[in-house]
Amino acid sequence: MNIEAYLNTEVEVIIDRPLGKPHPRHKDMIYPVNYGYLENTVAGDGHELDAYVLGPKEAVESFKGIVIAIVYREDDVEEKLVVAKDHAYSEKEILDAIWFTEQYFKSSIKMAER
Repeated sequence: MNIEAYLNTEVEVIIDRPLGKPHPRHKDMIYPVNYGYLENTVAGDGHELDAYVLGPKEAVESFKGIVIAIVYREDDVEEKLVVAKDHAYSEKEILDAIWFTEQYFKSSIKMAER
C-alpha cells in the first residue's frame, strides 16, 4: 500500500513503547508520547509500520485514531505515521512532540488535508 493512502484514514496502533517508558536500547530516552505499530503492515525496514500517537496524556495499550501526518526520513529506510483523534495539531506541534527521536534524522512531514 502506498503510505500516503493512510492519510485521513482511521487506524489502530498497538503500543509497544508507551508514554513515560524508556527506549528498549537507549535507556536515557523516555517516550513523551505513545509509540507503536499497525498490525499486518510492512514498512521499509521489513517490520510493521510505526506510528507516533498524539493526544493521550497517559500510557495506553492501543489507540484508534486518524492518520494526520506522515514523517519522511531522508536518511532512513522507513516512514512513520502520526495518529491522533482529530486534526487539532499543527505541523510545529507535531514536530515538537516527536523531536525526541526525529532530532537524529533528516525528517520532513506531510500533513493530511482537512
